Amino acid sequence: MFKRFTVAPSTVRYGLLVIVCVALLGGTVLYYWLLADLPPFASLNERMVRPTTQILDRHGRLLYEVLDPNTGKQLNLSLANVPPSCIQATLATEDSRFYHHFGVDPIAVLRAAWQNYRSGGEIVSGGSTLTMQLARNLFLEPEERYTQSLRRKLREAWLALRLERHYTKDELLALYLNQTYYGNFAFGLEAAAQIFFAKPTAQLSSGECTLLAGLVQYPTGYNPLQDAQIAKNRQLTVLRLMKEAGFINQEEEERIGAEPLRYRSRLFDIEAPHFVMYVQDLLARQLGEERLRAGGLQVRTTLDLDLQRQAERSVRYRLDLLNCRLPGSCDKNTDPNRRVANAAAVILDSQSGEILAMVGSPDYFDAAIQGNVNAALAERQPGSAIKPLTYA
Repeated sequence: MFKRFTVAPSTVRYGLLVIVCVALLGGTVLYYWLLADLPPFASLNERMVRPTTQILDRHGRLLYEVLDPNTGKQLNLSLANVPPSCIQATLATEDSRFYHHFGVDPIAVLRAAWQNYRSGGEIVSGGSTLTMQLARNLFLEPEERYTQSLRRKLREAWLALRLERHYTKDELLALYLNQTYYGNFAFGLEAAAQIFFAKPTAQLSSGECTLLAGLVQYPTGYNPLQDAQIAKNRQLTVLRLMKEAGFINQEEEERIGAEPLRYRSRLFDIEAPHFVMYVQDLLARQLGEERLRAGGLQVRTTLDLDLQRQAERSVRYRLDLLNCRLPGSCDKNTDPNRRVANAAAVILDSQSGEILAMVGSPDYFDAAIQGNVNAALAERQPGSAIKPLTYA
């Protein structure tokens, strides 16, 4: 009733050959589409280093660090120097199952897919693990990091799996804390602690830890130096997540949330600002802006920081005298409406011509007097008394 069909061995071999060729072709296409342009894994250490250019005084004391807007300031630290509350806040906010997955968390992926489906297709959750975020920061170019695509997610997952094979969980967590961007040019928790709170990570309080952990999701939007209340609201969200993850109880949540936060008054440390900007301009013209911001340079200048501070005090003192702010500095014949707002000073070595101190205004950060303008370098019309010598 039924006819028996016999397939020739040559046909079977031909079919298998076609399948193998298609598989190889598909694998090759997939590789080039997904992985070919990724940087080599061996370059990881190079990509983690973000040196700054340091401008020093004649004795080697730091005046200023030139920061690249793309790489910012980074100071590495070991996990042993990170307070437990900083670690707990980071895990609760970014990846509460970090120590229980292999780099990709299927539960988080399914949860994110369900939440996105419930939102009508809008991306409200990404499902990225802490390791996937680290892979994104280390290996993907900036323009790709912020795109929502299947290709990016697959690349992150592949890189995360490789990272998990090469590093322990504690090592990955330390890498994450040293590489993550917290805003205001701060890459890594140590840089963030110094930029926002003017202290090392080891001295951060629980309130400060939870505030910083909350910045990672949206560094510019949660910037406490621009809007302290928005940052505070985000901190309270972090505390709620910590309680849900079992790291703290209700009483601790309320206590940490009530802790006052005192941010540093000035974002960047800078000594002799007018002189530093003068040197930075010279370096940019001689080396090029790109080389300057690439970092790794130590520029020792002729300035003496002790003399610089004396010159700054002298300028402020003379202004106080001229504006009658000191006892006995003015008499009854002095014009009461006199207001001297600005002054400058330069100290040179008479033998070598080296600049030992340069004060371009009494306060570089005073916008009311355009304090950032270097009056020591500003061109002025020569006085009449000197013109015969000038034009002789």
